[in-house]
Amino acid sequence: MAMLLEACLGGSTSAAKLFRNTATHPNQNHPHLLLPLSPSPSFQKYVVRYKKSWNDGGVVRASTTAERFDGSASALLERPWKTTDLRLVLEDGSIWRGKSFGSSGTQVGEVVFNTSLTGYQEILTDPSYAGQFVLMTQPHIGNTGVNFGDEESQQCHLAGLVIRSLSPCVSNWRSQKTLSDYLKERNIMGISDIDTRAITRRLREDGSLIGVLSTDAFKTDEELLHMSRTWHIVGKDLITDVSCTEPYEWKDATSDDWEFSNKVNTSNDTKLHVVAYDFGVKQNILRRLVSYGCKITVVPSKFPASEVLKLNPDGVLFSNGPGDPSAVPYAVDSVRSFLGKLPVFGICMGHQLLGQALGGKTFKMKFGHHGGNHPVRHLPTGRIEISAQNHNYAVDIASLPEGVEVTHINLNDGTCAGLTIPAMKVMSIQYHPEASPGPHDADPAFYDFVQMMSQNQA
Repeated sequence: MAMLLEACLGGSTSAAKLFRNTATHPNQNHPHLLLPLSPSPSFQKYVVRYKKSWNDGGVVRASTTAERFDGSASALLERPWKTTDLRLVLEDGSIWRGKSFGSSGTQVGEVVFNTSLTGYQEILTDPSYAGQFVLMTQPHIGNTGVNFGDEESQQCHLAGLVIRSLSPCVSNWRSQKTLSDYLKERNIMGISDIDTRAITRRLREDGSLIGVLSTDAFKTDEELLHMSRTWHIVGKDLITDVSCTEPYEWKDATSDDWEFSNKVNTSNDTKLHVVAYDFGVKQNILRRLVSYGCKITVVPSKFPASEVLKLNPDGVLFSNGPGDPSAVPYAVDSVRSFLGKLPVFGICMGHQLLGQALGGKTFKMKFGHHGGNHPVRHLPTGRIEISAQNHNYAVDIASLPEGVEVTHINLNDGTCAGLTIPAMKVMSIQYHPEASPGPHDADPAFYDFVQMMSQNQA
């Protein structure tokens, strides 16, 4: 060891002796040899670091003292790596400590897990995640950075992001900034370096849990636990905050570089007018409808049905959205107003609202469906679709009245994934036909809706 130290210190036995005899770390029996504080031709100007850590209100902090061998003044240096500075406190009493990225502060939300392997940016900007902490089961997140072309809305709506590992670098030709910078600009908290597998198992066994993220060292664990146990997401109207405030026309179609279907309207001739109720609509839903030849007018969630009829649409879309469908009876009334008058297509939240409008009931699932790998069977044909899903509520099949046909079943748990009443020109699916992220198996649903409107015109 002495010979090694002498070699590292340019053959200086006195420096090596100083290194061996110096004070050591209070918790370890060895000092740490590091590079010089500044470039120097002399190998003798090395430093010794003494690391010290302490607990400050539940947050582990660290400092390092460095001293040069030539006797110059010592300095207090920060560790070159981030320490745990963020807590996730769940309502079951478990406390998970990790590293923060994005913004700081204290935030409460419902923790759900998402099994998608890619597409974290689309997930961040999906309005259906309002009020929720999204835990990614894919461990490595952030390696492709962020680009504005993949956004599903103009802002991030989720309450926080929970991941195992944040990529220290970005490698993608489309990237415009890092994930951490992107979240910080949008005031979204993120936590990394925690055991996401253990939390996922807990959610699967116990169901979705309310949690609190906090970087505030002055808040005790008990205070955060109380917050998690007194905040509720069931019964909250989350649609109003994510919906647009004024009607507008959407014109963008899927770009040629990303188009994958041979059934789209290549002539760019818009023949069918669709009014889309914005309950938190994803932009790629609108793009797909435009690609299939539709003119789109987007209206707020509380837009009167009578005003929609004045626009003389060929069909009405009820979009995806966050939260409990039972908390928005005004939206159920809107759906009911169009039944039997115009072709209707419901997606995700729109599907649940349609189920209630037809006389059925919805229920909160144990941990919901969130991910891009959910198998669904189309009952009339037996076709299997791998679908992208994001919902915590489902339509109760047993509560549906006679005449409502269940068209799709989720193969993981047998829940209702699609409805239709052909005579009333009504159709809906519980999952996302636009995917983004996810497979394109369900894209034909847009074509089916267009065909329904065309037949209604004939």
